Order: sequence, then C-alpha cells, then structure tokens
Amino acid sequence: MSRFDPYQHLGIRPNPDGTLTRLSNFPNTEANRAVIPGLPTVSKDVTINDETKVWARIFLPAKLPSNDNTVARLPILMYFHGGGFIFYSAANVLTHQACSALSSEIPAVVISVDHRLAPEQKLPAQYEDAVDTILWVKKQVLDPNGEQWVRDYGDFARCYLGGRGSGGNIAFHAALRALNNDIKPLKINGIFLNQPMFGGKQRLPSELKYATDQVIPLPVLDLLWEFALPKGTDRDHRFCNPTEDVPYMSKVSSIIRRCLVIGFSIDPMFDRIQALVGTLVKYGVQVEAQFDEQGFRDVDLVDFRRSQALLNIIQEFII
Repeated sequence: MSRFDPYQHLGIRPNPDGTLTRLSNFPNTEANRAVIPGLPTVSKDVTINDETKVWARIFLPAKLPSNDNTVARLPILMYFHGGGFIFYSAANVLTHQACSALSSEIPAVVISVDHRLAPEQKLPAQYEDAVDTILWVKKQVLDPNGEQWVRDYGDFARCYLGGRGSGGNIAFHAALRALNNDIKPLKINGIFLNQPMFGGKQRLPSELKYATDQVIPLPVLDLLWEFALPKGTDRDHRFCNPTEDVPYMSKVSSIIRRCLVIGFSIDPMFDRIQALVGTLVKYGVQVEAQFDEQGFRDVDLVDFRRSQALLNIIQEFII
C-alpha cells in the first residue's frame, strides 16, 4: 500500500470549510512604475473587477521601440500564471520575472492576471476572470480616459492569450468563452500554451509511464483536478478533457486562428497535449507544436540560460 501523500507533496493542509492552508511561502514582489536601472520593464497593478477583487499587473518595456520617432504599437499579451489552479499570483517573483522577460524581449504590453484560486473558487471562476480581463482591455480602447499603457501603446488588433500549466488551460478556455462576448475592436491573433494542464478519466500511456514523476506525480494531478473542477463533475468534464466534447471543440476555429503548444516528452500530460494538438488541427486551427525530449521543464522564462530558447519560440509566434 502506497504511503504517498499528495497533500504533503504540495505543502497544503485541507480545512473543514473546503479551503486550503498553503504551507509554502512563495515570495512576492512589488510593481515598479518608475524606470529602475538594470530592470528591462516598468510595471503597475490595476483592478480588473471590483466585485471579485481580481487584478492584473501590466508590464511595459522600459525602452519603447519606435518607428520614425513615433512609439510603435505593441502586441498585447494576456498572461495566466501556472500553479495547478491553487498556487501563486501575479505578484509572485517568478511570475513577475517571466512577464517582465516577455514584455522586454518580444516586446509587448503584458497583462498578468491575478485570477482567483481553487478550491476556494472552483472552475469556471478562473475562466470568468480571464474573460473579465479581455473585456477590461476592450474598455480601455474605447475610453478616452482608459489605462494609458494599454490605450496608448497596445495594438488591439494583435492580442494574444497565453500561460503555463493551469494558465495554459485558462488561456484555451478563455479564448472559447470570448465567443460569447463582443470583444471588438480587440482581435485575438492566437494563444500560446506552455505545458498546458489537461486530463481525463482514462489513463493515457504517458500518465502511466510517469505516474511517479518527482515533480507532479499522478496522485497530485488527480488532487489538483479534484480541487479545481466543479462539484459533481469528473476529469472527463470539458474543463479538464475538452477533446472529448465535440460541440465545444468545433467552435475553436471561430476564435483561435493560431496556437503555439509547447511540451516535453517526459511530462505525464504529454499524450494529453498531443491529443489536443491533433484535435485543434482537425478543426482547422493553425498549430505550431514544439515538443522536446527534455523540453523546458519547470522553466517560466526566469533563468535566461535555460529559457532563452523558450522565449525565442514565443517571440517568433507573436506577429
């Protein structure tokens, strides 16, 4: 009988009211509105939804590119952090550094969303937060007094959604949910999914092969989905396993023009990611799949010695 404890592995303790006590201390950092020597970006925090308390951190290159002495319009990237739906925030040091790297190197206006966490708020709360962010960006376009960094420097015809792990899952579903809203004049040009988190009830070969993976073993994945999915559902729900929902997936080409999918072969979810790529292609989405033997495991654009290749892939995808 296995003595493996996924709660201990994650560093969490369940509470009687359904909330979690998170025992790990993940350091945060403040935004920096003013240019600081040595830092490639400036950043500031904005409120997305007063009612849900969702906010975002906006990043802008410290040195803005220009054409003929006119500041060039930059693509807008709405970014969703990883953490299995239960960890981290937009203020987390690693998330902050990842978004700063994206903003400075692409270059782009990056909007890092501090979405609500499970299990305190189960799916689809995180997707709703993502759509609220899209609509917030739209509002800045139409409002003469809108957020200056977004209004004056963002190219609203070049919007992208992206994220890592659970953030990739959020980006995917948020794009589909955007179909239910009038987002004009915004145009979502594509989504990028870095090791996106998907699952299903039936075990696929990669899940069985790497069931005892040191980073995210199968019992941990199952527990994360238990926390995130709506009560009364299972891992074949479209939030977890969208490829099995034909009516849902048939809508993808209506909103997702292009999709970058990044994965690695030793990920327990590798077969899930491959299945997603196949389904997207089937429904007419232009997919660029970047699979690697070792991949970019646990790399979120923080250590440039390890992540420059990953950054280059995303940079080439953004047009």
